[in-house]
Amino acid sequence: MSRMVGTVSRGIRAPIIRRGDDIVEIVTSSVLLAAKEEGYEIRDRDIVAMTEAVVARAQGNYATVDDIAEDVRAKLGGEDVGVIFPILSRNRFAICLRGIAKGAKKVVLMLSYPSDEVGNHLISLDMLDEKGVDPYKDVLDLKTYRELFGYGKHRFTGVDYVEYYVSLIEECGAEAEVIFANDPRAILDYTKNVLTCDIHTRARTKRLLKAAGAKAVYGLDDILTAPIGGSGYNAEYGLLGSNKATEDEVKLFPRDCQPIVEDIQYEILVRTGHLVEVMVFGDGAFKDPVGKIWELADPVVSPAYTKGLEGTPNELKLKYLADNDFADLEGEALKEAIKGKIKEKDGDLVGQMVSEGTTPRRLTDLIGSLCDLTTGSGDKGTPIVHIQGYFDNYTSE
Repeated sequence: MSRMVGTVSRGIRAPIIRRGDDIVEIVTSSVLLAAKEEGYEIRDRDIVAMTEAVVARAQGNYATVDDIAEDVRAKLGGEDVGVIFPILSRNRFAICLRGIAKGAKKVVLMLSYPSDEVGNHLISLDMLDEKGVDPYKDVLDLKTYRELFGYGKHRFTGVDYVEYYVSLIEECGAEAEVIFANDPRAILDYTKNVLTCDIHTRARTKRLLKAAGAKAVYGLDDILTAPIGGSGYNAEYGLLGSNKATEDEVKLFPRDCQPIVEDIQYEILVRTGHLVEVMVFGDGAFKDPVGKIWELADPVVSPAYTKGLEGTPNELKLKYLADNDFADLEGEALKEAIKGKIKEKDGDLVGQMVSEGTTPRRLTDLIGSLCDLTTGSGDKGTPIVHIQGYFDNYTSE
């Protein structure tokens, strides 16, 4: 009988990882112990993945509110700062905003509307239609916003993010002014010093601001790109991908991850004789159909991975074959015909009808999403994911 199980994704429990721990040894030994206890074998082309959070924690990649404030003050002058397009998140942005506010005398906070970049809504599209507001061109001050839309709270967190962010700024000793706009250049009517906080559109935002005459333009990816008095840092992403650690400290996105994934790959090869693929993953790249939240608040799904995870899937659409090429077959004959088609498929199926409907995304984005859903973000205690059979197809035995 042929094998009946395809892809299997397992969340692997690990010790609570602290600053300075050997992440390579912890991941390697946790995966091998899990396989031994559960009675399965490590195989070639298995995938071992770990959350960015445990990597950064082991690295001790942390920074304080005061570290952020010092870098913001040095780069943006310490006076008026326009803070534009932040996401609405207590975990992702609130502590960063405290640091920014401590590094300025006044913060002009410009929020995109009706939602932030990753889909957290301040107001609904229906409300915009009802009030006759055009989000592509209308710039609203706080008074107008409140008159039109009131004091709405986020449907999942119960937080009025406008009120919350203003309170954070003022508690840190800075003056706060809030506007709502979607053209980054709108901020230049208030200040020429701008810190843009968008994630995936940041390059365009910076370009538009510089072309429009901004004096100083930085992004979150430009803050803490080097240590401040011994702090953590990320040379490539700065504050992007950071998370709240305490009320006064953030954990930054991990840095220098490539040697880590390659060392884990090597250790598993030495101990088992099998070559697995390894990656670090953050947020998956998927959208909640109810809350409309796009999960990807990290700058990338995977900051590091072994070379076998490069590229995109090259797969045939089985239901297309069954309904078209082999519509007159059934049973064992259909099965064997499809297997034969898979075995003879081209190395590059891009543009061919027979691959239409397969997912045209990078492997690391697909696998990272699977890992994010497997490990969860709460108390499961499984920061490591072991995937088997991902590269199998219908012919695999």
